[in-house]
Amino acid sequence: MANQKGGVGKTTTSMNLAASLATLEQRVLLVDADPQANASSGVGIDIKSIETSIYECLINQVDAREAIFETDVPGLDIIPSHIDLVGAEIEMLNMEQRERVMSNLLRPLLSEYDYILIDCSPSLGLITVNALTAADSVIIPVQCEYFALEGISKLLNTIKIIKQKLNPKLEIEGFLLTMFDSRLRLSNQVKDDVQRHFQELVFNTVINRNVKLAEAPGHGVPAILYDVDSMGARNHLELAKEILEKNKR
Repeated sequence: MANQKGGVGKTTTSMNLAASLATLEQRVLLVDADPQANASSGVGIDIKSIETSIYECLINQVDAREAIFETDVPGLDIIPSHIDLVGAEIEMLNMEQRERVMSNLLRPLLSEYDYILIDCSPSLGLITVNALTAADSVIIPVQCEYFALEGISKLLNTIKIIKQKLNPKLEIEGFLLTMFDSRLRLSNQVKDDVQRHFQELVFNTVINRNVKLAEAPGHGVPAILYDVDSMGARNHLELAKEILEKNKR
């Protein structure tokens, strides 16, 4: 999940898509690669009490399995983040193959999970480059508000460079429209713009603006555990089904 613009729904998408895939009987690992650690607390991890996070794995080469926590959603595990990750990019500068640290870290886990989702921070720094180098594909959340497409060209350029130099298999899984409100002309206009620009790369599923979706992280659970009938829970379940269907082909 990547977009250097903040507040577009990356973390919301990461944790709710992960929970939805797990609900559909997939084995899922969520990797929180954002120093804010919102995905970690959003699935019920007490980030103050953990001793091993993605930071220790990246910087001290701790085995990723030591950082894996189970969540309340059966089938969903997480490697949590920590505020220490803020300084990790500087610490990684002198490492050999510094862009591939996360890829090497996650490789031993590939056979244990059906899906590994990485929640990136709102930047195009070294940690995000690591995530894109490790990934098979990238989901780009785009919020249906002003300046939605601002910065997308920069992200697409970064993806192109990573594809050329570091990870030739990297594809765009899709653009995901988030925070959609059908009553607003602006929302509909942004939706039309994105669909016109990126055509079949845009997911059919749209994530609607939803109060329950916003409330759930405060209770330390994804929307599907907070209110299974809420629009937010249903939207992410639809997205999970769309991704499963797409990857069957």
